[in-house]
Amino acid sequence: MNTRIESEIPQEMRDLAPDFVKYGESILFEEVWRDPTLTLKERSLSTLSALISIGNTEQLPFHLQLAKKNGVTEKEVIALITHMAFYVGWPKASAALNIIMK
Repeated sequence: MNTRIESEIPQEMRDLAPDFVKYGESILFEEVWRDPTLTLKERSLSTLSALISIGNTEQLPFHLQLAKKNGVTEKEVIALITHMAFYVGWPKASAALNIIMK
């Protein structure tokens, strides 16, 4: 699993905060995501759960695409969101479903 995770960080952010971008790309996506303790699919499901639970819909489109690349099916995402609705709240789950429908 040496495929690199392509970030979608805009050039403006790269210019403004190069260290922030470097840490995100080299530590988060290269070291943390590549730790073999969890599979990429497990990491994607965990990340989606975390984003939904805190209501961070801005990051969801990127992580939904990454989850798909990591083997998470749309059916699994829908099941995850349905499950999460009972633990983190219906509005947060509904907001995540709205992102998927776009």
